[in-house]
Amino acid sequence: MKPDVLALAAELSARGEPFVLATVVWRRAPSSGKEGATALITPDRRVRGWLGGACAEPTVVREALKALEEGSPRLMFLGPPEELAGHERDGVVTVPIACQSEGALEVYVEPVLPQPQMVAIGRSPAAAALVAMAAGLGWRSTLVEDPAELAIDVDPRSYVVVATQGHFDEEALERALATPAAYIGLVASRKRADAVLGYLRDRDATEETLARVHAPAGIDLGHVATDEIAVAILAEIVQLRAAGRLEAGVAPETPPRHEEIDPVCGMTVDVADARYRTVHEGQTYYFCSAGCLESFEADPAKYLAVSG
Repeated sequence: MKPDVLALAAELSARGEPFVLATVVWRRAPSSGKEGATALITPDRRVRGWLGGACAEPTVVREALKALEEGSPRLMFLGPPEELAGHERDGVVTVPIACQSEGALEVYVEPVLPQPQMVAIGRSPAAAALVAMAAGLGWRSTLVEDPAELAIDVDPRSYVVVATQGHFDEEALERALATPAAYIGLVASRKRADAVLGYLRDRDATEETLARVHAPAGIDLGHVATDEIAVAILAEIVQLRAAGRLEAGVAPETPPRHEEIDPVCGMTVDVADARYRTVHEGQTYYFCSAGCLESFEADPAKYLAVSG
Protein backbone atom coordinates (compact mmCIF):
# COMPACT_ATOMS: atom_id res chain seq x y z
CA MET A 1 0.00 0.00 0.00
CA LYS A 2 1.41 3.36 -0.97
CA PRO A 3 2.29 5.76 1.85
CA ASP A 4 -0.03 8.45 0.47
CA VAL A 5 -2.99 6.06 0.60
CA LEU A 6 -2.08 5.11 4.16
CA ALA A 7 -1.76 8.76 5.15
CA LEU A 8 -5.14 9.61 3.63
CA ALA A 9 -6.77 6.62 5.36
CA ALA A 10 -5.39 7.80 8.70
CA GLU A 11 -6.59 11.35 8.04
CA LEU A 12 -10.12 10.28 7.10
CA SER A 13 -10.31 7.95 10.10
CA ALA A 14 -9.29 10.76 12.44
CA ARG A 15 -12.01 12.97 10.95
CA GLY A 16 -14.60 10.24 11.25
CA GLU A 17 -15.22 10.01 7.50
CA PRO A 18 -16.10 6.70 5.77
CA PHE A 19 -14.10 5.19 2.94
CA VAL A 20 -13.30 1.89 1.26
CA LEU A 21 -9.95 0.18 0.78
CA ALA A 22 -9.71 -2.00 -2.31
CA THR A 23 -6.67 -4.28 -2.66
CA VAL A 24 -5.63 -6.52 -5.56
CA VAL A 25 -4.93 -9.95 -4.03
CA TRP A 26 -4.43 -11.88 -7.30
CA ARG A 27 -4.03 -11.07 -10.95
CA ARG A 28 -3.42 -12.71 -14.29
CA ALA A 29 -1.57 -10.87 -17.02
CA PRO A 30 -2.13 -8.82 -19.07
CA SER A 31 -4.23 -7.10 -16.39
CA SER A 32 -2.67 -3.78 -15.42
CA GLY A 33 -3.50 -4.35 -11.76
CA LYS A 34 -0.69 -5.75 -9.61
CA GLU A 35 -0.82 -7.87 -6.45
CA GLY A 36 -0.82 -5.58 -3.43
CA ALA A 37 -2.02 -2.54 -5.37
CA THR A 38 -4.42 -0.60 -3.15
CA ALA A 39 -6.82 2.23 -3.78
CA LEU A 40 -8.91 4.29 -1.39
CA ILE A 41 -12.44 5.08 -2.54
CA THR A 42 -14.65 7.73 -0.96
CA PRO A 43 -18.47 7.99 -1.10
CA ASP A 44 -18.22 10.65 -3.82
CA ARG A 45 -16.61 7.97 -6.08
CA ARG A 46 -13.15 9.53 -5.97
CA VAL A 47 -10.29 7.04 -6.25
CA ARG A 48 -6.82 7.54 -4.80
CA GLY A 49 -4.33 4.88 -5.76
CA TRP A 50 -4.30 2.36 -8.60
CA LEU A 51 -6.26 -0.86 -9.14
CA GLY A 52 -6.41 -1.52 -12.84
CA GLY A 53 -7.56 -0.33 -16.21
CA ALA A 54 -10.66 1.31 -17.62
CA CYS A 55 -12.87 -1.76 -17.16
CA ALA A 56 -11.71 -2.80 -13.70
CA GLU A 57 -11.70 0.52 -11.86
CA PRO A 58 -15.33 1.63 -12.38
CA THR A 59 -16.50 -1.88 -11.56
CA VAL A 60 -14.57 -1.89 -8.29
CA VAL A 61 -15.85 1.59 -7.45
CA ARG A 62 -19.43 0.44 -7.96
CA GLU A 63 -18.94 -2.56 -5.70
CA ALA A 64 -17.07 -0.45 -3.14
CA LEU A 65 -20.08 1.86 -2.78
CA LYS A 66 -22.33 -1.16 -2.23
CA ALA A 67 -19.94 -2.43 0.43
CA LEU A 68 -20.03 0.97 2.11
CA GLU A 69 -23.83 1.01 2.13
CA GLU A 70 -24.05 -2.52 3.53
CA GLY A 71 -21.08 -2.18 5.88
CA SER A 72 -19.62 -5.52 4.81
CA PRO A 73 -16.46 -6.51 2.89
CA ARG A 74 -16.39 -8.75 -0.14
CA LEU A 75 -13.96 -10.43 -2.53
CA MET A 76 -14.43 -9.70 -6.23
CA PHE A 77 -13.37 -11.77 -9.21
CA LEU A 78 -13.15 -9.80 -12.44
CA GLY A 79 -12.50 -11.88 -15.53
CA PRO A 80 -13.84 -13.28 -18.82
CA PRO A 81 -17.51 -14.35 -18.68
CA GLU A 82 -16.65 -17.97 -19.38
CA GLU A 83 -14.53 -18.13 -16.19
CA LEU A 84 -17.12 -16.76 -13.77
CA ALA A 85 -18.69 -20.12 -12.89
CA GLY A 86 -15.34 -21.48 -11.78
CA HIS A 87 -14.93 -18.70 -9.25
CA GLU A 88 -18.41 -18.69 -7.76
CA ARG A 89 -18.31 -19.45 -4.04
CA ASP A 90 -19.66 -17.95 -0.85
CA GLY A 91 -18.51 -14.41 -0.27
CA VAL A 92 -17.21 -13.86 -3.82
CA VAL A 93 -18.77 -11.38 -6.23
CA THR A 94 -18.10 -12.34 -9.84
CA VAL A 95 -18.05 -9.63 -12.49
CA PRO A 96 -17.54 -10.20 -16.23
CA ILE A 97 -14.75 -8.25 -17.88
CA ALA A 98 -14.86 -8.56 -21.65
CA CYS A 99 -12.86 -5.61 -22.89
CA GLN A 100 -10.25 -6.93 -25.29
CA SER A 101 -8.27 -8.44 -22.45
CA GLU A 102 -7.51 -11.95 -21.28
CA GLY A 103 -6.46 -10.69 -17.88
CA ALA A 104 -8.27 -11.23 -14.59
CA LEU A 105 -8.22 -9.82 -11.06
CA GLU A 106 -9.31 -10.68 -7.55
CA VAL A 107 -9.90 -7.58 -5.46
CA TYR A 108 -10.72 -7.46 -1.75
CA VAL A 109 -13.06 -4.57 -0.96
CA GLU A 110 -13.21 -3.47 2.67
CA PRO A 111 -15.43 -0.62 3.93
CA VAL A 112 -13.99 1.44 6.78
CA LEU A 113 -16.79 3.06 8.76
CA PRO A 114 -16.18 5.80 11.32
CA GLN A 115 -15.87 4.76 14.92
CA PRO A 116 -18.50 6.18 17.27
CA GLN A 117 -17.72 9.48 18.94
CA MET A 118 -17.96 9.84 22.70
CA VAL A 119 -18.46 13.39 23.95
CA ALA A 120 -18.41 13.83 27.73
CA ILE A 121 -19.45 17.21 29.11
CA GLY A 122 -18.06 18.27 32.47
CA ARG A 123 -14.95 18.63 34.62
CA SER A 124 -15.86 15.66 36.79
CA PRO A 125 -13.82 12.49 37.32
CA ALA A 126 -16.68 10.56 35.73
CA ALA A 127 -16.35 12.58 32.51
CA ALA A 128 -12.60 12.04 32.39
CA ALA A 129 -12.96 8.30 33.04
CA LEU A 130 -15.61 7.98 30.36
CA VAL A 131 -13.47 9.65 27.71
CA ALA A 132 -10.45 7.54 28.61
CA MET A 133 -12.37 4.26 28.49
CA ALA A 134 -14.11 5.13 25.23
CA ALA A 135 -10.72 5.86 23.68
CA GLY A 136 -9.63 2.42 24.84
CA LEU A 137 -12.43 0.96 22.74
CA GLY A 138 -11.06 2.78 19.70
CA TRP A 139 -13.83 5.38 19.72
CA ARG A 140 -13.21 9.01 18.98
CA SER A 141 -13.37 10.75 22.34
CA THR A 142 -13.76 14.39 23.33
CA LEU A 143 -13.94 16.01 26.76
CA VAL A 144 -15.91 19.27 26.80
CA GLU A 145 -15.61 21.18 30.07
CA ASP A 146 -17.92 24.04 29.12
CA PRO A 147 -21.27 23.12 27.48
CA ALA A 148 -21.07 26.30 25.41
CA GLU A 149 -18.15 24.65 23.62
CA LEU A 150 -20.07 21.52 22.68
CA ALA A 151 -18.58 20.44 19.37
CA ILE A 152 -20.68 21.35 16.34
CA ASP A 153 -19.56 18.14 14.61
CA VAL A 154 -21.69 15.94 16.87
CA ASP A 155 -23.51 13.63 14.46
CA PRO A 156 -25.85 10.61 14.52
CA ARG A 157 -22.87 8.41 15.38
CA SER A 158 -22.08 10.43 18.50
CA TYR A 159 -22.80 9.59 22.13
CA VAL A 160 -23.10 12.61 24.42
CA VAL A 161 -22.96 12.20 28.18
CA VAL A 162 -23.59 15.09 30.56
CA ALA A 163 -21.39 14.49 33.60
CA THR A 164 -21.27 17.98 35.05
CA GLN A 165 -22.67 16.57 38.31
CA GLY A 166 -24.59 19.59 39.47
CA HIS A 167 -22.62 22.23 37.61
CA PHE A 168 -24.88 23.61 34.83
CA ASP A 169 -26.59 20.22 34.23
CA GLU A 170 -29.61 21.92 32.71
CA GLU A 171 -27.65 24.00 30.19
CA ALA A 172 -25.45 21.08 29.20
CA LEU A 173 -28.39 18.75 28.66
CA GLU A 174 -30.31 21.37 26.70
CA ARG A 175 -27.35 21.84 24.37
CA ALA A 176 -26.90 18.09 24.01
CA LEU A 177 -30.54 17.72 22.98
CA ALA A 178 -29.98 20.27 20.23
CA THR A 179 -27.61 17.80 18.53
CA PRO A 180 -28.50 14.69 16.47
CA ALA A 181 -26.52 12.42 18.84
CA ALA A 182 -27.57 8.76 18.90
CA TYR A 183 -27.30 8.59 22.69
CA ILE A 184 -27.70 11.30 25.31
CA GLY A 185 -27.07 10.42 28.93
CA LEU A 186 -27.17 12.33 32.20
CA VAL A 187 -25.01 11.27 35.13
CA ALA A 188 -27.16 12.06 38.15
CA SER A 189 -29.24 10.50 40.87
CA ARG A 190 -32.83 9.66 40.04
CA LYS A 191 -34.04 12.64 42.06
CA ARG A 192 -31.58 15.03 40.43
CA ALA A 193 -32.37 13.67 36.95
CA ASP A 194 -36.10 14.23 37.47
CA ALA A 195 -35.42 17.80 38.57
CA VAL A 196 -33.30 18.54 35.49
CA LEU A 197 -35.87 17.04 33.12
CA GLY A 198 -38.59 18.99 34.91
CA TYR A 199 -36.67 22.21 34.38
CA LEU A 200 -36.40 21.54 30.65
CA ARG A 201 -40.07 20.58 30.51
CA ASP A 202 -40.93 23.93 32.05
CA ARG A 203 -38.89 25.52 29.26
CA ASP A 204 -41.23 23.90 26.72
CA ALA A 205 -39.11 20.84 25.91
CA THR A 206 -41.45 18.23 24.43
CA GLU A 207 -41.87 14.76 25.90
CA GLU A 208 -40.55 13.34 22.64
CA THR A 209 -37.36 15.37 23.07
CA LEU A 210 -36.93 14.44 26.72
CA ALA A 211 -37.46 10.77 25.90
CA ARG A 212 -34.06 10.84 24.18
CA VAL A 213 -32.36 11.27 27.56
CA HIS A 214 -31.06 8.25 29.43
CA ALA A 215 -31.24 9.37 33.04
CA PRO A 216 -29.66 8.21 35.16
CA ALA A 217 -27.20 7.16 32.47
CA GLY A 218 -25.85 3.63 32.40
CA ILE A 219 -26.89 0.19 33.58
CA ASP A 220 -27.96 0.30 37.23
CA LEU A 221 -25.07 -1.11 39.26
CA GLY A 222 -26.08 0.53 42.51
CA HIS A 223 -23.63 2.72 44.38
CA VAL A 224 -20.32 2.28 42.55
CA ALA A 225 -17.03 4.13 42.14
CA THR A 226 -16.39 6.77 39.46
CA ASP A 227 -14.64 4.42 37.04
CA GLU A 228 -17.44 1.90 37.42
CA ILE A 229 -20.01 4.58 36.55
CA ALA A 230 -18.16 5.00 33.26
CA VAL A 231 -18.22 1.22 32.74
CA ALA A 232 -21.97 1.16 33.37
CA ILE A 233 -22.58 3.91 30.80
CA LEU A 234 -20.43 2.26 28.15
CA ALA A 235 -22.17 -1.06 28.83
CA GLU A 236 -25.57 0.55 28.26
CA ILE A 237 -24.43 2.15 25.01
CA VAL A 238 -22.94 -1.12 23.72
CA GLN A 239 -26.10 -3.00 24.73
CA LEU A 240 -28.35 -0.53 22.91
CA ARG A 241 -26.17 -0.51 19.83
CA ALA A 242 -26.07 -4.32 19.68
CA ALA A 243 -29.88 -4.34 19.88
CA GLY A 244 -30.06 -1.93 16.94
CA ARG A 245 -31.59 0.84 19.04
CA LEU A 246 -28.96 3.46 18.26
CA GLU A 247 -28.34 5.17 14.94
CA ALA A 248 -24.58 4.76 15.23
CA GLY A 249 -24.60 1.80 12.87
CA VAL A 250 -26.37 3.64 10.07
CA ALA A 251 -24.30 3.44 6.89
CA PRO A 252 -23.19 6.69 5.32
CA GLU A 253 -25.20 7.97 2.41
CA THR A 254 -23.74 7.55 -1.05
CA PRO A 255 -24.87 9.45 -4.14
CA PRO A 256 -27.63 7.70 -6.12
CA ARG A 257 -26.37 5.68 -9.05
CA HIS A 258 -27.76 5.49 -12.57
CA GLU A 259 -26.39 2.46 -14.35
CA GLU A 260 -26.69 1.19 -17.92
CA ILE A 261 -25.47 -1.95 -19.66
CA ASP A 262 -22.70 -1.74 -22.24
CA PRO A 263 -24.39 -3.33 -25.29
CA VAL A 264 -21.07 -4.67 -26.58
CA CYS A 265 -19.53 -6.48 -23.59
CA GLY A 266 -22.46 -6.58 -21.16
CA MET A 267 -20.68 -4.71 -18.38
CA THR A 268 -22.57 -2.40 -16.07
CA VAL A 269 -21.59 1.24 -16.64
CA ASP A 270 -22.11 4.02 -14.11
CA VAL A 271 -23.63 6.81 -16.17
CA ALA A 272 -22.19 9.53 -13.92
CA ASP A 273 -18.64 8.38 -14.69
CA ALA A 274 -19.12 7.14 -18.25
CA ARG A 275 -16.54 8.65 -20.59
CA TYR A 276 -17.69 6.75 -23.64
CA ARG A 277 -21.19 7.24 -25.00
CA THR A 278 -22.97 7.69 -28.28
CA VAL A 279 -26.47 8.50 -29.50
CA HIS A 280 -28.06 6.08 -31.95
CA GLU A 281 -31.57 6.66 -33.31
CA GLY A 282 -32.33 9.07 -30.50
CA GLN A 283 -31.15 6.83 -27.66
CA THR A 284 -27.93 7.22 -25.68
CA TYR A 285 -25.73 4.16 -25.15
CA TYR A 286 -22.89 3.94 -22.64
CA PHE A 287 -19.65 1.99 -22.89
CA CYS A 288 -16.92 0.87 -20.53
CA SER A 289 -14.10 1.59 -22.97
CA ALA A 290 -13.18 3.19 -26.25
CA GLY A 291 -12.92 -0.26 -27.83
CA CYS A 292 -16.54 -1.11 -27.04
CA LEU A 293 -17.67 2.26 -28.34
CA GLU A 294 -15.73 1.76 -31.58
CA SER A 295 -17.19 -1.72 -32.08
CA PHE A 296 -20.72 -0.45 -31.55
CA GLU A 297 -20.39 2.49 -33.91
CA ALA A 298 -19.03 0.18 -36.61
CA ASP A 299 -22.15 -2.04 -36.51
CA PRO A 300 -24.88 -0.93 -34.07
CA ALA A 301 -27.44 -3.40 -35.42
CA LYS A 302 -25.20 -6.34 -34.50
CA TYR A 303 -25.15 -5.47 -30.81
CA LEU A 304 -28.69 -4.14 -30.52
CA ALA A 305 -30.02 -7.39 -31.96
CA VAL A 306 -28.20 -9.34 -29.25
CA SER A 307 -29.20 -7.03 -26.38
CA GLY A 308 -32.78 -6.87 -27.59
